[in-house]
Amino acid sequence: MSDEQGPGQDRERRQILEGPAGAIFKEIVGAGRLDDSDPRLDPKHPDHAAIALLLDLGLLRKLGSRGGYIAVDPSSVQPGVVAPMGRQAVELLAESAAWAETFGSLAQAFRRTPAVASPVAEIRGLPNINRFLEAAVDDAESELLTAQPAGARKAVVLEQAVDRDIRALDRGVAMRTLYQHTARRSKATREYVDLIRKHGAGVRTLDEFFNRLIVIDRRLAIVPGETADVAVAIHDQNLVSYLADIFDRSWERAREYDERGSSSESDIAAEVRQLTVRMLTEGHSDPASAKRVGVSTRTYASYVAALKEEYGVETRFQLGFAMGSRAHEENADPDS
Repeated sequence: MSDEQGPGQDRERRQILEGPAGAIFKEIVGAGRLDDSDPRLDPKHPDHAAIALLLDLGLLRKLGSRGGYIAVDPSSVQPGVVAPMGRQAVELLAESAAWAETFGSLAQAFRRTPAVASPVAEIRGLPNINRFLEAAVDDAESELLTAQPAGARKAVVLEQAVDRDIRALDRGVAMRTLYQHTARRSKATREYVDLIRKHGAGVRTLDEFFNRLIVIDRRLAIVPGETADVAVAIHDQNLVSYLADIFDRSWERAREYDERGSSSESDIAAEVRQLTVRMLTEGHSDPASAKRVGVSTRTYASYVAALKEEYGVETRFQLGFAMGSRAHEENADPDS
């Protein structure tokens, strides 16, 4: 057997052994020997490659004075064939780990250093975005700010995020996260929030819509791109500072996630209602309004239905007129 075999060659030889070479080997075992006159020993014969492989692997042995070939016990041949492959696999794994570590070191330097020529870079494809986020959060040293709009997050997304976020918190990274009020109704979100708060994270909710945002150590910001499979990484310090300031201002207006009590819950419900009214009066479509409120289109429709019942009307036109009339009355000067 040759000393150097690539994975592709090993696979091809194994397939031959599983097929024609294996069949010939079993035939020889049954017959007791392979005569020197067998036509398959001729290099021009179609089955010669199978015979040559059996000889190369040591599964056929040439007889001395008697002539011909006999089969050899495969269990005695196996270690000489398989063991070198195992050693190669171990060496390849070690080498691939070394390559990954080297690339990881270079990637960390790239992520942490503002690019002079390209302070804003697009990341395309959800797998690439997820890998970038994982690595960027793992690079965090002091602070992690995250704004997660549109209500409840999917359970599978939270499962992917929780280990990453807890690693950062356990390193001493200060983490603050903003949600919309409607995220409070999600069981998966509550479980995630309860877990990260135990590790020291701060979580608040806000009534109004905001865009997704991640700021790491106030040196890197990550925002959505034009489509769901595009993210934008921002290294420009002026832009990053501006986005962090927007987050801080929103944080000051937000309510603590663990804020409970009938008055607090009533206030939150009132804020969601006010946002729904605003969406209606501004004439946004239901899908756009639902996104801004942070609920599904069906839930948003139920909010509108509740408002119709409250105002005693049947159509959206009547609702808009009724809300406008009430607003006019509330804003009217009582001394006029």
